[in-house]
Order: sequence, then structure tokens, then C-alpha cells
Amino acid sequence: MKCFYCNFEDTQVIDTRLSDDRMVVKRRRRCTNCDKRFNTLEKVDLQMPAVVKSNGMREEYLEDKIRASIMLALHKRPVSLILVDEAIDNIRQKVLSIGDREIQSRLIGDMVMAQLAKLDQIAYIRFASVYRSFKDITDFSDIIKQVNKRTKK
Repeated sequence: MKCFYCNFEDTQVIDTRLSDDRMVVKRRRRCTNCDKRFNTLEKVDLQMPAVVKSNGMREEYLEDKIRASIMLALHKRPVSLILVDEAIDNIRQKVLSIGDREIQSRLIGDMVMAQLAKLDQIAYIRFASVYRSFKDITDFSDIIKQVNKRTKK
């Protein structure tokens, strides 16, 4: 690894640590030329599939869009950010496990709905009303009946 300060080609690793989620390696390095110290981070560079929208357009997989949708559905609901992060991680793992280079946006939406159903019933209904384009009150009553059936099991 090149030195950040003097561009010397040789640095020495002083310390190595894993992040809490064990997905990032942090290394403390020392330049053998100028003796300055700096940190480097190593993480896996995942190749996420392209998202195919309902109109056929393709866009990159953006976890921030998923987070924004979930947070909007959870607005003023008592759900911790740790649980939100876990839900997003679960979605990412499912998307990666499919193993394709492209994924339909509808499939990601279904994954978000499944995670919201586990997190909060109100957020699930909020998301479903937009995602499924509810037209009238009967659409709401149908989804509420579905939620009630699940909670009684």
C-alpha cells in the first residue's frame, strides 16, 4: 500500500481490527519512509444486480431508496433503527442470493413488504397502499383483514 503522505511504496501494518458487523477490516499503517501513520478500510465490493422497473427501464440497486421507503412507511412509528438496518440487510441478502444480474423492482417491493409486515402493521399498510396503488377504502379494508388474520395465527 502506498503512503498517503509521501507516496512511498512500502507501508507496514501496525494493527488490524474488524468492525462490529465483521464486514469491514480497519488497518492502522505506518510508512517506513516518512514514519507517518494512517488508516485503511477494506470491505467487500458487492456487484448488485440492476433493477428493472415496470416500464422496462433499468437503474442501479440503491439501498438508500429502500431505506427511504421504509422510513417513510415507519414515520412516527416505534421501530428502532437497528431493526430497520436488519430489514435492509435481509433484503440485500435475498437480492444477492437470487444471483441474477437483473431483478424486477416488483420483487424488491415484495421483499420490502415482507420485512415491514414483521416490523410494524401500520407501516406495512401504509407501504401497501402506495405500492399496490389502492383506489378506494375497500382496498384498505382488505389489507387490514389480511393483517388481522396473520396476527391471530
